[in-house]
Amino acid sequence: MSMTTPIVDFVQNYAKSGTSRLHMPGHKGQALLGFEGLDITEIRGADELYEADGIIAQSEANATRLFGTAHTYYSTEGSSQCIRAMLCLAMQAAPAGQRPVLLAARNAHKALLYAAALLDLDIQWLWPAPDAAGALCSCPVTEAQLAAALDRLAGQGRTPFGVYLTSPDYLGGMQDIAALAKVCDAHGVPLLVDNAHGAYLNFLVGGSRHPIALGAAMCCDSGHKTLPVLTGGAYLHLGPKAPVQEETAVRNALALFGSTSPSYLILQSLDRCNRYLSEGYPLRLYSCCGQLARMRRVLNEQAAAAGCPLPLAVDAPAREPLKLTLDAAALGMTGTALAEALRQDRIECEYADPRYVVLMFTPENPAQDYERLEAAVARLCAALPSAPALPEPEADVFTELAAEAAPVCTVRQAVFAPQEVVPAETALGRVCAMPTVSCPPAIPIVVSGERIGPAALKLFARYGIKNVAVLK
Repeated sequence: MSMTTPIVDFVQNYAKSGTSRLHMPGHKGQALLGFEGLDITEIRGADELYEADGIIAQSEANATRLFGTAHTYYSTEGSSQCIRAMLCLAMQAAPAGQRPVLLAARNAHKALLYAAALLDLDIQWLWPAPDAAGALCSCPVTEAQLAAALDRLAGQGRTPFGVYLTSPDYLGGMQDIAALAKVCDAHGVPLLVDNAHGAYLNFLVGGSRHPIALGAAMCCDSGHKTLPVLTGGAYLHLGPKAPVQEETAVRNALALFGSTSPSYLILQSLDRCNRYLSEGYPLRLYSCCGQLARMRRVLNEQAAAAGCPLPLAVDAPAREPLKLTLDAAALGMTGTALAEALRQDRIECEYADPRYVVLMFTPENPAQDYERLEAAVARLCAALPSAPALPEPEADVFTELAAEAAPVCTVRQAVFAPQEVVPAETALGRVCAMPTVSCPPAIPIVVSGERIGPAALKLFARYGIKNVAVLK
């Protein structure tokens, strides 16, 4: 039986009804861009996102079955809204009588800092081991490292209300969620995962790699990043271990950080995606993952034949299968230069930094996208004058950053204090206010409330950050 689409059905029927729209929005269904007839507000029968008991509740129930969660909720404001709600819920079950503290991997999106400012929580950071450091976007965490950090906090008389990980990260690296969930369970702490880039992981042929299936208590998915969902469509997933399960509490937490006018275009997109996921999506995804595995082999063979000293396409079993991450150093280029070269062949990347280029594929990419990329890389390899030199190691500066990063005040105090913007090269010794980083990847080098040190200045220069907001 085909998956129902109650939101889509209601809106389409309303659009065909000829009803006089004496309600918001102001376009009244008249076509300006072409979608206005399907853009409605919370009229009678349309349900209410944060008090859902009708068509939205039915659609979320479909999503819950598809993802195999205890309960899945919709967001029309991306994973950022879900992150804030997830932390708010976890804090409700935090130990009483102490200031709330979260244990988090350092490669967190700045949405976590905004949540910390709004909820007034402290963050204890997990840093990558020196031999694993080297990229702003990555922070691999081992079981031993996590257990030691939890024990250290316990020794200080502080129990974190959650452990927060970003997996997959922006370069496609994935944490061992199953193993880390067991560590969290042993310490009685819920595992919270920013799974914004991994909504599709539940539908892999051969078994789910979704955080909830692997033991996380709660996670967020950005449907729009990897599924055919409009920008802003996201999910908040609760697993059986979520410390708060009461539906009203969850909807209230989402409402606290969301607009009272949620987009029905996005809601329809999430609703329609349920049917898409139920109609052969795992096989389409399997085919796409196979094409990308072949593409990695082809690109690395091209690079090796051209004398490149490193693999061009980053590949490892622990990586997510839909991201194609290119190490531009293999071609003797920076990531930003490689991205610009690809643009000349009408290829737009997701992200580029001083070393890497990230390309995101889904089953919706046509065959020509694969062919165009393969041809573009072949031309770049043919133009190489000689074998590129190996880049200098980058890990040291990240190790230095970990050593110098220490809070001067709380995130909330820094974010709401009087501040000014100064040139990055003059910011040594100043206290960071708002994280001034672009999106993508929106991962702060220095966190609000930390003093800016020499290593931070090196990274500002490396990542092209010209100005920073600091406390006055």
